[in-house]
Amino acid sequence: MTGGSDEEGDAVAHPGRQRRGQDLLFDALTTKGTAFTHDERCQYGLLGLLPVAVKTIAEQAAHTYTEFSTRHDDLDKHIYLRALQDRNETLFYRLLSEHIGEMLPIVYTPTVGEACRQFSEIYRRPRGLFVSYPDRDRLREVLRNRREQQVDVIVVTDGQRILGLGDQGIGGMGIPIGKLSLYTLIGGIAPARTLPIILDVGTDNVELLDDPQYLGWRHRRISDEEYYAFVEDFVTVVEEELPGVLLQWEDFATAHALPLLERYRGRLLTFNDDIQGTAAVTLGALHGAVRAAGRPLVQQQVVMFGAGSAGIGVLEMIRQEMVAEGLSDSEAAERLWAIDVDGLLTDDRTDLSDSQRRFAQPASRVSGWDGHGLADVVHHVDVGILVGLSTAAGAFTEQIIRALAAKTDHPIIFPLSNPTSRAEAHPAELDAWTNGRALIATGSPFAPVQRGDQTRHIAQCNNVYIFPAIGLAVTAARATRVTDAMMLAAATTLGDASPALSDPSRPLLPAFEDLPEITTRIATAVAIQAVRDKVAPETSEEQLAAAVRRTRWIPEYPTR
Repeated sequence: MTGGSDEEGDAVAHPGRQRRGQDLLFDALTTKGTAFTHDERCQYGLLGLLPVAVKTIAEQAAHTYTEFSTRHDDLDKHIYLRALQDRNETLFYRLLSEHIGEMLPIVYTPTVGEACRQFSEIYRRPRGLFVSYPDRDRLREVLRNRREQQVDVIVVTDGQRILGLGDQGIGGMGIPIGKLSLYTLIGGIAPARTLPIILDVGTDNVELLDDPQYLGWRHRRISDEEYYAFVEDFVTVVEEELPGVLLQWEDFATAHALPLLERYRGRLLTFNDDIQGTAAVTLGALHGAVRAAGRPLVQQQVVMFGAGSAGIGVLEMIRQEMVAEGLSDSEAAERLWAIDVDGLLTDDRTDLSDSQRRFAQPASRVSGWDGHGLADVVHHVDVGILVGLSTAAGAFTEQIIRALAAKTDHPIIFPLSNPTSRAEAHPAELDAWTNGRALIATGSPFAPVQRGDQTRHIAQCNNVYIFPAIGLAVTAARATRVTDAMMLAAATTLGDASPALSDPSRPLLPAFEDLPEITTRIATAVAIQAVRDKVAPETSEEQLAAAVRRTRWIPEYPTR
């Protein structure tokens, strides 16, 4: 689907829009700016509202790229792109599509973290819905005030755990806006059919509460009882007003993330990107890594440093994959080691959640150890895979990494914490400490590693490899649920595209520039799995593949 190559395409992308004059010109979803032809200007009441020159979208994109390139720093570039999106969505996505590798880190991680921190200071125009606790008795009215009535994908956050930055209150709105930009850019979901939402339930960030510029509800976060009741009211209204919409939970605190997912995953078309998306992209990268290392996943001992919702989600998906490859559940559990701030998760600890307890090792298994920290686990266990989702910068020390590298020819090391400042280690360090033998993927973008005359590009385990494909798949297949098997299908298909499969020195994940085509492949596999799981109407694989490609929106101006 293009931005509107014909009348039908325009109607789908922008339902119910019959704009003229300044209403047409200043609507970001329908404008062409200087690309309106002379005939269109006459037909739609635009004559005299624009300079006489008529530009193509390619010429407009070249001009905007020049402007983008003059911006002083990454945050300034982010602000410029958001302003362009507010002015002309089609041009915004055309520009991004021509410079995916360069602009993805500007639109999303890591720059979006700083944009969230400064949200109130850089706020220009409203986008999405601010669902505030003081308006809890008028949630239906709030939802009905959305810009577009037909919505395929919602991304919602409460701003409590933004990347590795913690509670950003209403500033967390930058995350749903950024995520949905990638749903469109990579997954081809029409921008008119996306809706970013923040649940403004207060903030415990004292700096924000004391900041006179802060735009959110100036109140401490509400109690859990009030919180879950408010979320239930919100979900109920979404169900009634937008039945069948995909609702993605994003950057919720560990204490809320898994309970919300478990409460609603059987009731809604929904998933949590931090839990399931992170798990799928990590498993996808591991598929390439274990093959490059020559040691199958079922023969690996895996250490997860960071036992929050994301870390436990990754372990759960690795466990499922190990079972799918032939291990029993208990055999898989023996190979998975989870560490939190208090050390190794063991079954004699009384502070574990139910999801953490599933990965607690028997205390008897480690009874002779001097301690239960990361260094102790690496010393005592034949570790082949080390993953970090702790936000503890520098936690993968030289001593620990050298001890790990002594146990295996090709240690697999994934410091995945975001943003860059919270990474457990930097790729150049890991490469040096392992004498170039490590297979590395990170959570944030890093510069290539130079070893002699060889330049090694480092894969970024960015969830953009997964969540746009999920959105595209469920929209094309008309799925009603997101199953574990669908997420595994996404991970497997991503792993099959790993450049490291043909050359271990190449990155574990494909280049961002290849994402649109790879996303189409992943979405097709996920759609097929949805039918197999009986959460989508019976459709042939050929029809699903065609539906996925047909559903994709492309940033081109419609012919009017």
